[in-house]
Amino acid sequence: MQKLGITMNSIVVEEFADATIKTKANIYFDGKVVSHTVLFRDGSKKTLGLIYPGKLHFGTQASERMEIVAGSCNVTLDGQSQSIFFQKGQLFEVPSNSGFEIEVTEGICEYICSFLV
Repeated sequence: MQKLGITMNSIVVEEFADATIKTKANIYFDGKVVSHTVLFRDGSKKTLGLIYPGKLHFGTQASERMEIVAGSCNVTLDGQSQSIFFQKGQLFEVPSNSGFEIEVTEGICEYICSFLV
């Protein structure tokens, strides 16, 4: 079973070059999560999004890396009992065919989700 760990990312990405942005928003959980898809020339894909206050569960098909760009959240991976606090500049990874619970208690949590191969 994988443990959830905090990874510090010393540089928060502020822009992507040579990318295509899908203008139609992905809206989940009655508007508590809003994201846009970013496609890159190399075939990779990311989403940029906002999570409003609440406790939500996401399932994963592919492995994901979640980078916190602004705000904060508590995260519990499926199969784990303890949540871990994440804030701007930190990231976590979620294995494929799994999931995680994310809780935002105040403000808005902004993130970049990278789908790992």
